[in-house]
Amino acid sequence: MLAAFTTATNAADPLSALQVGERPAPEVPEGWARVRVRAASLNRHDLWSLAGVGLPDARLPMILGCDAAGLDDEGNEVVVHAVISDPAWKADETLDPKRSLLSELHQGALADEVVVPRRNLVPKPAGLSWEEAACLPTAWLTAYRMLFTQGQVTPGQTILVQGAGGGVATALIALGRAAGVRVWATSRDAAKQARAVELGAEQAFATGARLPERVDAVMETVGAATWSHSVKSLKPGGAIVICGATSGPAPENAELNRIFFLQLRVLGSTMGTRDELARLMGFLVTSGVRPQIDSVLPLEQARDGFAKMAEGDLVGKVVFTR
Repeated sequence: MLAAFTTATNAADPLSALQVGERPAPEVPEGWARVRVRAASLNRHDLWSLAGVGLPDARLPMILGCDAAGLDDEGNEVVVHAVISDPAWKADETLDPKRSLLSELHQGALADEVVVPRRNLVPKPAGLSWEEAACLPTAWLTAYRMLFTQGQVTPGQTILVQGAGGGVATALIALGRAAGVRVWATSRDAAKQARAVELGAEQAFATGARLPERVDAVMETVGAATWSHSVKSLKPGGAIVICGATSGPAPENAELNRIFFLQLRVLGSTMGTRDELARLMGFLVTSGVRPQIDSVLPLEQARDGFAKMAEGDLVGKVVFTR
């Protein structure tokens, strides 16, 4: 079967580690299910994997990819939930100490077929296309959990989304707007600021700019480069929800004095549960919101999609189809 995979990671030049070619079709263990992939989307996690982050040589070769939508062997239209928890774990899957994502311990979704635990199959609503559904399990699910589970954002509040171009950020903007939240966004790039407004942000600002007023919550995906600005942008009692640190994990100033004095809340957020994925899809169907898709490419052209992400030349998701 065709797949995008790596046999040797490369921290200095991740794209050089990408291969697109034939791999053996996966076996299906008891309790697992095969999905014939119709669409799969790209995440920054895939670039990190090519660099060897979280993917040691002992696990290679590895098919990349966390997100997919397709048909199971009974012909059901399904979306793959990417968090693989221990079979004995019954609570929130994201809190399982033994959890992993597809393409970390188990072969990933950028392929003709992917095999996952049967419990990881979530029915795809008819109102979502294959391409739209494939965008949801990582970036959009992360955004949904950040906003509504961890941040507990409610209609009428104001939030700031740091870094307006990536898949999580565009999802945060669209979901927040649909939920009646006033959304502001930042970006270093004027074109991405304008695009954020087109996607539903009320206003967009240059990274680090002084805001008209303080906000109820900040959605933080950038890390060190924006951390101080995020803390300073919050109202007393406000919350920062952080799901990543693409600019690095060690800010020059942690702003601890401001955090304790203003009683700010710092909340981590990782992926989301199967139930949250189902609720997210239901919300999209009823609200009419759809994922922002930057480009759709056949899997044979996976290298072009990876290059777009590596260069930061995208707004929304890159999707590969079969």
